[in-house]
Amino acid sequence: MKRFLSLLALCAFLSTSPVLWAANPVWLEEKTEQSYDVTVYRSATCGCCKAWISHLKDHNFEVNDVVVADVNPYKQKLGVPQQGASCHTAEVNGKVIEGHVPAQDIKRLLREENNIRLLTVPGMPSGGPGMDMPGSAKQAFKVYSVTGDNKVDVYQSYSDY
Repeated sequence: MKRFLSLLALCAFLSTSPVLWAANPVWLEEKTEQSYDVTVYRSATCGCCKAWISHLKDHNFEVNDVVVADVNPYKQKLGVPQQGASCHTAEVNGKVIEGHVPAQDIKRLLREENNIRLLTVPGMPSGGPGMDMPGSAKQAFKVYSVTGDNKVDVYQSYSDY
């Protein structure tokens, strides 16, 4: 609960902060013209969620931005494991996306034949798409995949970006 409240406080701060979002150019790599409809469930007070949505739009996603009072029921309904949770949850082409997953990883997931039901970046790593404020540290992070039979694997690692 403390972790959730901390994430909520950070999102609230970022949404009201005069900080400008940097949009690290690495997050525009592998941009394609392919477009997908994506529904994002997020809190109204979360600035990093808004920045991640901008990142998706930069990659030609058509975003249905659904602002909700509590994102947790959507996470539960879509089968997001508690240890994989972050601040926002999305659905695209029958797949679930949790947290600050780079758009290029989402597009790769949708291009390839697989039985992955979920991609997640747990927590809110500094430097990832939507968390790349000017001067922010670039924390190493992993994108995890979860299959239909709940097998967890590392989908992509980001350590030097």
